[in-house]
Amino acid sequence: MNIRQLSRREFLKAGGALCLGFTLPTGGRMAQAATPAAAAPVPNAFVRIERDGSVVIVSNKSEMGQGIYTSLALLIAEELECDWSRVKVVSAPVAPVYAHTVFHLQITGGSTSTLSSYDQYRKVGAAARQMLIAAAAARWGVPMSQCRAENSRVYNSANSASLGYGELSEAAAKQPVPDAVELKPRHRWKLMGSRVHRLDGPEKLDGSAQFALDVRLPGQLTALIKRCPSYGGKPLSFQADAALAVPGVKAVVAISNGVAVVAEGFWPAKKGRDLLEVKWDAGPNAALDSAKLNEEYRRLASQEGQVYQRVGEADAAWRGAAKKLDVRYELPYLAHAPMEPLNCVVWLKPDGCEIWSGTQSQTMDAAMAAGMLGLKMEQVTLHTTLLGGGFGRRAIPGGGDWLREAVEVARAHGKGVPVHLMWTRDDDLAGAYYRPMWHDRVRGGVDAAGRPVAWLQTGVGQSIAVGTPFEKMMIKDGIDGLSIEGTADMPYAIPARLLDLHTPKTPLPVLWWRSVGHSHSAFSTESFIDELARLARKDPLAYRLSLLPPGSRESGVLKEAARMAGWGRKLPKGHGLGIAVHASFGSYVAHAMEVAVKGKSLTVQKVWCAVDCGVTVNPDQVAAQMQGSILFGLSAALFGEITFKNGEVEQKNFDGYQLLRMSQSPLIEVSILQSEEAPGGTGEPAVPPVAPALANAIHAASGKRLRILPLSRSGYQLA
Repeated sequence: MNIRQLSRREFLKAGGALCLGFTLPTGGRMAQAATPAAAAPVPNAFVRIERDGSVVIVSNKSEMGQGIYTSLALLIAEELECDWSRVKVVSAPVAPVYAHTVFHLQITGGSTSTLSSYDQYRKVGAAARQMLIAAAAARWGVPMSQCRAENSRVYNSANSASLGYGELSEAAAKQPVPDAVELKPRHRWKLMGSRVHRLDGPEKLDGSAQFALDVRLPGQLTALIKRCPSYGGKPLSFQADAALAVPGVKAVVAISNGVAVVAEGFWPAKKGRDLLEVKWDAGPNAALDSAKLNEEYRRLASQEGQVYQRVGEADAAWRGAAKKLDVRYELPYLAHAPMEPLNCVVWLKPDGCEIWSGTQSQTMDAAMAAGMLGLKMEQVTLHTTLLGGGFGRRAIPGGGDWLREAVEVARAHGKGVPVHLMWTRDDDLAGAYYRPMWHDRVRGGVDAAGRPVAWLQTGVGQSIAVGTPFEKMMIKDGIDGLSIEGTADMPYAIPARLLDLHTPKTPLPVLWWRSVGHSHSAFSTESFIDELARLARKDPLAYRLSLLPPGSRESGVLKEAARMAGWGRKLPKGHGLGIAVHASFGSYVAHAMEVAVKGKSLTVQKVWCAVDCGVTVNPDQVAAQMQGSILFGLSAALFGEITFKNGEVEQKNFDGYQLLRMSQSPLIEVSILQSEEAPGGTGEPAVPPVAPALANAIHAASGKRLRILPLSRSGYQLA
């Protein structure tokens, strides 16, 4: 779709309610794509004020637990001066007007949701407030300056008269849209920056929240797919008699990458799938073996790759260093493993297609379905449900693989009934699109005074962007920007640097995983700067601060995390404090972590997290994101890995792909630094510093330096 900048804001009328949104160009494909679906609200309205005074805010971002429904609602509600208890949020239909202001697609990712909507949603709220005041002033015959809005009412300052927003909505809809609006200064905020209840909390507590797994439609059937054990394989033939004999199984159909069992529910579909006999073309990954792949990565890391940053004469500086290091860091493939496995409902109808899916990427998913079915975009209706976690897995460039399968199954079944495609956890872990496996060789040295003189780093890992619609945007001169984020822009003052990259091609698709390239770059950079500090016999905190610009945001969070942790205090025997800092997605996060080590038995005692994420819209949610990210990062650092043997994934379920349990979780304390900077992301930036802080803490406790993740590979187990 050719999405361009929208020209101006205007009001729209929908059943007497006040609707504020943005204008769509008239005519052509874009206008057709914006056609309302069924009884949905006018799709380019971002806020509706109903006659009963309730405020409906339309979210163009997917809610996957990160709290964006609440944050976007806060942006409008603060400027609108409305009663927070009367606010509710609905998901946006697919329309160009809801495109991300950075990516120009309807998509949620990159920890950009608040940043991309910050001005957009506030201006909508301010404009609506101004027009409600204008409507009240007109009714009373007084100047607007004599009126004020508060708690969903407009008050006449000259007397006690007031009118509710519901009473004014129809008249306000007839007011001209202001060309400019005045946003409230921070000192006048009432909702933003304060503690408010999450709007999606009650329905998640009482079970009424609708995820894709909860969708139930008349005549709906369930489908499960038997796929080749090696990713990319295809069915040659299959025997379905036993599967078809299972009560409730309605059909068995072949699709491009497997054989689907369509049944009246999950269990008959699962039983039928288990009884299928399929002969496979094992495909391009039949011989994939993690041990051999690691050997190849180690070989490549020993050679210089494509240089993407050269400062000074790093080779000569390293050779002339008073003390030097030459080390390697290794990280595995990682699965996203969202709590809700991938699933969606597809209903093929004579005049189009209707989809229910927990997706992060509405534009690409709807376009893919339309292309597969030979439909126009306006013939595809996509309902975005709540998502049971995403972490990037539900934002596949070009369209979701699970949705593609569901469309294929529904088309092959051909009965015109809703088909609910479901993945099991086994399917999820074997379904590819992992965080890339990564190796780094890092060499560095210090002078006689302990100052770093050189940093040479060779990275080895697959490109995420290559072969996707984002390739032209993200790959420059053969270098994928996602591969080098966090190393190309490391903040430390190193006088000589040589950074290069190998991008091996493996027929196994990889994808952005929570914090993307930062998830591996922070481990190497923050581990190695710690190693240089130890080499120089310097305090790791003081060493970092000496290499950072005075007053930098990295310094601010480092000092705060250290203060909270009591850096420098005497620790019990076997305990150690580690620290790490990293900037990503416009935010700065430092973790101080205390561990207790006895042999290979490990306890993570406490994590102190300091975050500078710019202006804070919803502090409770920022803290929650820090806490969740820390636990997510610990799971990956301690246990997480996807490995292959003879092309097959060895981890079949959560017994093999372990997650941190509540009883193993450390205490977490979060400090949010006050800032006037633009809002940064909070869903991902706390993940990158977790692994290096943990490794640095273990070294402080035991003297052992761990450079291979997960730590379970080195025999470490939680006590």
